[in-house]
Amino acid sequence: MQNPASLPRYDRLQTYQWNYEHAPEPCELEIPAVPGNWSFCGLPVPSPLGIPAGPLLNGKWVLYYASLGFDVLTYKTVRSSARECYPLPNLQPVTAASMTGQESQVTLTDQMQGSWAVSFGMPSAAPEIWRDDITRTRELLPAEKILSVSVVGSLQPGWSLEDLAEDYALCARWALESGADCIETNFSCPNVCTRDGQLYQQPEAATLVASRVREAIGDTPYLIKIGHLTQEQTALEFLQAVAPFATAIVMTNSVATTVTDAQGTPLFNGEQRGICGAVTREASLHQLKCFARLIADLPQNVKRPELVSCGGISTAEDVREFLNAGAQATHLATAAMIDPLIARQIRAELVQKAS
Repeated sequence: MQNPASLPRYDRLQTYQWNYEHAPEPCELEIPAVPGNWSFCGLPVPSPLGIPAGPLLNGKWVLYYASLGFDVLTYKTVRSSARECYPLPNLQPVTAASMTGQESQVTLTDQMQGSWAVSFGMPSAAPEIWRDDITRTRELLPAEKILSVSVVGSLQPGWSLEDLAEDYALCARWALESGADCIETNFSCPNVCTRDGQLYQQPEAATLVASRVREAIGDTPYLIKIGHLTQEQTALEFLQAVAPFATAIVMTNSVATTVTDAQGTPLFNGEQRGICGAVTREASLHQLKCFARLIADLPQNVKRPELVSCGGISTAEDVREFLNAGAQATHLATAAMIDPLIARQIRAELVQKAS
């Protein structure tokens, strides 16, 4: 058995490609079974613990975190053509109070305090690479685990919204044909300024893209990942736009703001970056409660999507609180990247609480 203290994790000082090529092997660890009956988008699953699009760069990373106690594994966002990652730094630890979305900036810190600025830009391997990789991954992944694949359209010069929607649908169909159990469309990326990263703020566009994806994948569970919304009316308009098509909505894909060093000098050319981790917990919980209220108030004849929580979750108590607030599942990214054993720890605490 591998020494847990030496478990590998994403090395933020190395490039994205280096981490892609140096994925760890699965571990042989005893993982506590979580009491209760759990489901994800209508599919049975051993626990409510999952990982969102981000840490799982390829199939090897998926299998690694599956062996550590995560049951819903989201393959990092893929495209219809290859795209390079932004240059280093990609993960910069930051210090801030609990974020609300109104912050003008956050400041770098030397030591990781549970939160960081993320700057990847939604890179992707070429389709022939990720399609084969997804097929192999689903074959090797234990049957009870769920493989969700995140996809995004790649806006090209001269494209219309229809073109972008068709590109989303193409990637979704490819992912499904490759073996995905669920499809997730990424409608939010604070690190790009093009329409593909802002769809969660454009209800009419979101309707078109979601409808095309739903047509492409049939009855397959379909999730839509969104960013941080602070206005209830905006959230309602988006919910009404996608409810007929989405099985679930995944929130919250970071809180965006600018990042400065200790002297106040802006990083990333002064452009906003998504802040992920502990400082986004309260904003994520607030947004979850808002969407839960809005879904409860939908007319009886309107389809009610499930809610999947993401953003600052790092303890068993967090998991319980987000589930009680209306989430059907909870996803951990930053906490899992910092501590690969976090799922096993949370599962043990959930077992203890139930006994």
